[in-house]
Amino acid sequence: MPEEGMRWLPKEALLSYEELARVAKVFVDLGVRKIRLTGGEPLMRHDLDRLVGFLSSITQLEDLALTTNGFFLAERIDELAKAGLRRLNVSLDSLDPVKFNLMTRRNYYQRVIDGLSAAEAYGLVPLKVNAVLIRGINDDEIVKFAELARRKPYVIRFIEFMPIGADDGWSPERVVSAREVIGRIEKGVGKKLVPIELHGAQPADRFQFEDGKGEIGFISSVSEPFCDHCNRVRITSDGKLRTCLFSLAETDLREPLRNHASDDELKAVIRAAVWNKEPGHKINKPEFERPTRSMSQIGG
Repeated sequence: MPEEGMRWLPKEALLSYEELARVAKVFVDLGVRKIRLTGGEPLMRHDLDRLVGFLSSITQLEDLALTTNGFFLAERIDELAKAGLRRLNVSLDSLDPVKFNLMTRRNYYQRVIDGLSAAEAYGLVPLKVNAVLIRGINDDEIVKFAELARRKPYVIRFIEFMPIGADDGWSPERVVSAREVIGRIEKGVGKKLVPIELHGAQPADRFQFEDGKGEIGFISSVSEPFCDHCNRVRITSDGKLRTCLFSLAETDLREPLRNHASDDELKAVIRAAVWNKEPGHKINKPEFERPTRSMSQIGG
C-alpha cells in the first residue's frame, strides 16, 4: 500500500455480501470450484463470517480459502472456521520483527505470529505462509523460512517481487528467482527439493524436501510466467471483474447486478470477459504497463 494518499471507497460502492454471494454462485454454475477471499485486508470487513457462511453453503464449491495479513486473525479464527472457512494464507515477509516493521510500515509482527499460532491450534493446517522476496531486503532470510517449513505445519510460499504498486521501488534486479532460491535453500538446509506439482493451473510450483519433511512453493510470475495456464480471475470489492492481476481493463458486474440482470445475463458478461483474457502480463517486455490499481485495491 502507498504510505499516504489512499482513497477509501464509500460503503455503497462496495458489493454487499448478498451481491458477492450471488456473483460467486454464478461463477460456480460456470465451473469455478475454488474461491479465495483476499484484499486489501479482508478481515477489516465487519461480519466477514456472514460472507464465509454464504459461500460455504454453495453446492459444488470445493474449496474456500482466505488470504490475510494476520493482524485480526487470532481474534476471528473461531468465527471464520465455524462459518466454513477451510484454508488460510498468511502474509509474512520477514521473520525479523524490525525488518517486518520496515517492510509493512506497521509494528504488528507479534500479532501476525499470534494469528498463525491461533490458526494452527484450531487445526487449519497446513497453513500457507506467503513471503515476497526483495533482493537486499529480506533475501537473507530464505534459509530461515525453509527451516520454518521443516519445523512447523507451514507451507512457505516464496512470491517474486512484482511491479504492482505506484511507489513499490520495483526493478528487475530486485527480483529473486525461484531457481536461485532453490539453490540457496538446498545449500543452506543440506537437503534437495523434489517437485510435487509443476506448471499446473495453480500459480504455485510445489516442492518438498527429499526426506518428506517440509513443503516450499514458488510463485514465479516474473522469471517464469505461467500466464498460458493460469485459470484465476478476480472480483474487486467494487464489483469489477479482472481476468489478470495486471489487467489494464475491467468488466463491470456491479451495474448489471443492481439493474436486476438475470443469472444468464451475468453469465454472458462473464463468459465474454474470460474468453478475452489477456495472453500475458508483459512484465519483461518494453510495452509493459502497470495496472492503474495497486495490489491493495486488486487483491493478492
